[in-house]
Amino acid sequence: MGFNLLKHSKTMFPVSLCGCKGTEINFLMSISYICKKHSRMHRKATQNDLKFIYNLYMHPQVNPFLLYEMMDIGKFKPIFDKLLADEIKYIFMDENSTPVGMFKLSPFTYRSSHIAYLGGLAIHPNYAGKGFGLKMMQEIINLANQKDYKRIELSAGTENLGAIKLYKKVGFEEEGIMRKYTYLKSEGRFLDELLMSFIFE
Repeated sequence: MGFNLLKHSKTMFPVSLCGCKGTEINFLMSISYICKKHSRMHRKATQNDLKFIYNLYMHPQVNPFLLYEMMDIGKFKPIFDKLLADEIKYIFMDENSTPVGMFKLSPFTYRSSHIAYLGGLAIHPNYAGKGFGLKMMQEIINLANQKDYKRIELSAGTENLGAIKLYKKVGFEEEGIMRKYTYLKSEGRFLDELLMSFIFE
């Protein structure tokens, strides 16, 4: 199922962030190494991010892979406000603190409180092909580790091969196909999604 960069806590982590590609660092130490040596590239979303997040969700190259159908900003605003109230929406930034992407890290509860669901993630197409997708995934794994989650879950459309390849590259593994999981109203068809997980051990 691809090669695991971050399989579990006692394996080695080939770091491609920070200009030390191929360097093997114990996983437990790599998280603090990255955090201390390099400034954080994410922050929680605020009301000031409404336009960026709305435009990214509704971008024609991005929208088919995310949760919401096309809508105007007035209809999106209550959704956005709920994301902020729940404190689960994040902005991913470049080295100049310019927003280039977004993600949602949503905790489960009770006996599943060790799990976070990763969704609503996208890099703006204007910044595609510059390595931000990989950096954002590494940042997300770092954040989940800091929050002491033991498992990250995500699902990706089985047609979204580029995203699946990236998720495998950073250590996510396939768990199964969820049939007819997403309905694209605009296209009048259902999509199967691949359930994937990253496990901290």
